[in-house]
Amino acid sequence: MNKITRIVAYLLLISCFFSCQPSTNWKEAVDSIYIDWEVKTNFTEEEGQFEASFGIENRSQYPLGEKGWDLFFSMAPRGILSSENAKITHINGDWYKLSPIDGFALAPGESILIPYVGIEGVIKETDAPMGMYFVFYSEDGTSEEVIPVKNLEVKPFLRDEQRLRGAMDEEAPYSAESQYERNENLVKLDKEELLPIIPTPFSVRKGNGQFILEEKLAIEFENGLSNEAKYLSEKLSELTGVKFSTHEGVSNNQGIVLKLAKMEVNGKRDEAYKLDVNQNGVVLTGSDPAGVFYGVQSLLALLGNDAYLNQKLPLSLPYINIADSPRFGFRSLHMDVARNFQTKETIKRTLDIMSHYKLNHFLFYTTEDEGWRLEIPGLPELTEVGGQRQHASSMDDPSVHPGYGSGPFAYMEGKNGSGFYTKDEFVDILKYAKERHITVIPVLNFPGHARAAIKSMEKRYLDLMEEGRTEEAEAYRLVDPEDKSQYMSAQSFKDNVVNVANASTFDFYLKVVDELTKMYAEAGLELKKMHSGGDEVAEGAWTASPQARELLKKLPEIKDPKNLQTYFFSTLLEKLEGRDLEMHVWEEMVLLKDESGVYKPNPAFAGKKVVPYIWNNMFDYPDLGYQLANMGYDVVLCNVSNFYFDLAYSNDPEEPGLYWAGFVNTKNAWAFAPYDWFKTTYKTSMGRTIDRAKEFKDMVRINPDAKDHIIGLEAQLWTETVKGRDMAEYYMFPKMLGFAESAWAAERDWEKEPDLVKMDQNIAKGWNQFANRIGQTALAKLSWWNGGYNYRIAPPGAKVEDGKLFANVNFPGLQIRYTTDGSEPNEESALYTGPVEIEGEVTLKVFDETGKGSRTIKVSPKNWELRESN
Repeated sequence: MNKITRIVAYLLLISCFFSCQPSTNWKEAVDSIYIDWEVKTNFTEEEGQFEASFGIENRSQYPLGEKGWDLFFSMAPRGILSSENAKITHINGDWYKLSPIDGFALAPGESILIPYVGIEGVIKETDAPMGMYFVFYSEDGTSEEVIPVKNLEVKPFLRDEQRLRGAMDEEAPYSAESQYERNENLVKLDKEELLPIIPTPFSVRKGNGQFILEEKLAIEFENGLSNEAKYLSEKLSELTGVKFSTHEGVSNNQGIVLKLAKMEVNGKRDEAYKLDVNQNGVVLTGSDPAGVFYGVQSLLALLGNDAYLNQKLPLSLPYINIADSPRFGFRSLHMDVARNFQTKETIKRTLDIMSHYKLNHFLFYTTEDEGWRLEIPGLPELTEVGGQRQHASSMDDPSVHPGYGSGPFAYMEGKNGSGFYTKDEFVDILKYAKERHITVIPVLNFPGHARAAIKSMEKRYLDLMEEGRTEEAEAYRLVDPEDKSQYMSAQSFKDNVVNVANASTFDFYLKVVDELTKMYAEAGLELKKMHSGGDEVAEGAWTASPQARELLKKLPEIKDPKNLQTYFFSTLLEKLEGRDLEMHVWEEMVLLKDESGVYKPNPAFAGKKVVPYIWNNMFDYPDLGYQLANMGYDVVLCNVSNFYFDLAYSNDPEEPGLYWAGFVNTKNAWAFAPYDWFKTTYKTSMGRTIDRAKEFKDMVRINPDAKDHIIGLEAQLWTETVKGRDMAEYYMFPKMLGFAESAWAAERDWEKEPDLVKMDQNIAKGWNQFANRIGQTALAKLSWWNGGYNYRIAPPGAKVEDGKLFANVNFPGLQIRYTTDGSEPNEESALYTGPVEIEGEVTLKVFDETGKGSRTIKVSPKNWELRESN
C-alpha cells in the first residue's frame, strides 16, 4: 500500500467512524474486541519503574477511531509516566482510563500495541488491569453506552524481569527449588505426640485412658452458662447428628459439666479455664463465662479429626488435665469489607472460626474511600451512594467510582464492589458475636480514607439544595467547597479528606456514633470501643482550604496544616465526652510533626481512653510503638511484617496479594516477639536480610514497667485484592493459626533468648513442632468446621539433582502425589515417599487427609521453574 492509498484509507476510516456511529452496535463490537496486558520488565533505566503494554485486537466489523470512546479499568495504583499510541490516565484511586489520541485508528481485523511506563514494580497477576469497560460518547460528549469488556487476557509472568520488582529486589524469584529450600529443615513428627489444640494451652498433663461420649450423656451447667452449654451442644450435633441434652444444675452423673469458680492461671484471672477429663466424665471450670467458652473450644479440638470425619457416635476424649489462660486480653481480627464487600454469612463464619482459635475482638472495617457498608438511619445516602460502586462521568460526581475490578455497574454478578449491611443485619452480627464472646469494634475512618462518606453527603447536599432546604443540606456536609488543596493519598486518592474546620463534620461523626449506640443497645450491648482510623492523611490536605486557613489564624499554635489531624481528634474527643467510649486509632493519630518535619509521640492523649494500633515496624520510626507504650499509652500491636494477612504468602506471581511491605506467611505470624519485635523482623520490604543486632541497635525498647501497656495483638485483612469469601478465607488460613498462637499462648522461651543465633535455632525447633500440628491436625479440621473453609495448601517444593526428583511440603503430614504422563494428580496418583528417578516432566500436587489439594506444579530435569499446569 503506497502512501496516498494509506491516507485515503485512513480518511475513509475516520469518515466511517463518525458517519456510521449512530448505527454502530457497540455491544456487538466490544464482544469482539480482544485485549491483552503484559508486564515487559521491572528492570528499567530509571530504578523504581515498570514497562507494560496493552494489546487491542479488533475482531469486530466496526472501527475504533480517534474520538468518541474511552476504555476504563482498575489496576494496582501506579503513577503513569508515559504511553505510546494512546493516552493512559490515572483518574483516582485505582481507576484509570485509556483514551485514543489524534490519528488513532483501529480498523476491523487490525491490532495495536500500546506500551507504557509506570512507577514501582509489578510482579503479580492481582496487579493487572481488571473490571474493564468501554464508554462510548455521542457527538456532544455525553456518555451514550457503557459496555463491559468480555475478552481480557493477562499474560503470564515467566521471566525474572517480570517476577522481580527491579534491581533493588533481593527476594529470589519464586520457584519449586526455592520452595524446597524453605521446607528442607522440616521433619515429620509422630502424630501421637502432637497436641491438637491451637493455640497451645498453658499447662497440659495427659493421662492414660479414654472417656466415651455417648448419646445418653448430658451437658450440665451452672447458672450463667446456658449460652456456653447451648454452643457446645450445637457443635456436637453438627459433628454427630445427635443433639446432646442440656440442663441447668450439676448432678453426680457422668457427663459434661460446665462450672464457674475463681481461679488464676499463669497470673491471669480473666478468660481462664481448667479442663479435666477422666473416668468420671468431663468437668470444665472457667473463671468467667468466656473462660468456659474457650475451654469448650479446647474440648472440641480434643475430639480430633477422625471423629468429625466419621460423623458418628461414640466419640472418645483422652484423659487429660488442662489449665489455661490468655497471654493478652485483646486478641483481634481486623476485616475490611469496604474495599470489597463480604456478606453477612461470611462475617458470621469468620466470627465462629475466630472464636475457636480464641480471638475475642473483631474490628469491623465498614467505611473507606471505596465504600460505606452500614445503614445509618437518617442518612440513607451513605448506602444508596456510598454502598455501591459504578461508572462516574468524572471524579467530581457525587458517587463512588469503580475500584478493584468492580466494573461499571453496581451489583454486577461476580463482583464485590457493592453491598451493605442493613441495621437489622448488623444487630444480628452483634448478637452472634456476643454469643462467642467477641467484641465488635465499629470503624468510622476520619479525617482521611473518607471518600465514600464525602460523596454520599455531597449527594445529600445537592438534593436538599435543589429542594431549597439549605440549612438541612449544610448539616452534615463534609467538604469545604472552595478547597483547592492538591494531594495524593497512599492509595492514590485526590479527594478523600474531610473538612475538619467545619462543625458539620463533627455533627456527622456524632450522628453516626448515636445510631451505632442504638444498634448496640438493640443487640443487648453497650458501645464501649470505637475505632476512628486516622492513618495516611495525605501531605497537602487542607493547605488550600479557606476554612482551614481561617481556623489556623484563630489557633496559631497548630502551626502546620498537617497538625489539623491532631486538632480534629482532640476536638472529637471533647465532643464525645460523657459517652464512655474508648477510642481506638492508628498510630498516626497520636503523633505530632515538629518544626524539623519529624514525627514524634504526642503526649496529649497518653493515659486517656485512647488506644493506638501499631502497624509500622519496618519503615520510618519503627520504634514508635514502644515509645508510645513507654509514654503511657495502651497499644495494640498489628505489625505489618507479621500480621498483615493481605500481604501475599510469597512472591509467586500466581499467589494473590499485596507486597508493599514484603510477604507474610504462617510462620511470620507465629514467630513474633511482642516485647522485642526487632528480633523477629528479618527482612526489609524489598527482601534484604536485616542485620538485626546492628540496624536495630539504637532503637527504643519497651521499658519493663511498660509491658502491660501492650494490651494485645491484631491481625489485619485488608481487601484490595480479596474478591469474595473464598479469597478471604484463603488469605486468613492457615495464617490465623500462627497469629492465634502469638496472641494467646504463654511467652515462649525463645522470645527471652538474647543470643540471636540461639534464638533462631530455637525458633526453628518450635516452628517444626507447630508446622506438624498444622499439617497433621489443624488443616483437616478447617475442612469440616462450618461445612469447610477455603484454606490454603501450598504447592510442593521440588528440585531435580542427578536425574532424581526431591520434593517436600511446608507442613509435615501433607502428602505429595505425582504423575509422569502430564495428567493432573489426584488422590489415587503415585504417592511421593522419597527421591524418585525421572526422565521427563513430572506433575506434582499436595493433598491433605480430606483430599483438598494445592495448585499443581511441573518439574523436569532441565527445568524446575514453578508454573501452574492449567
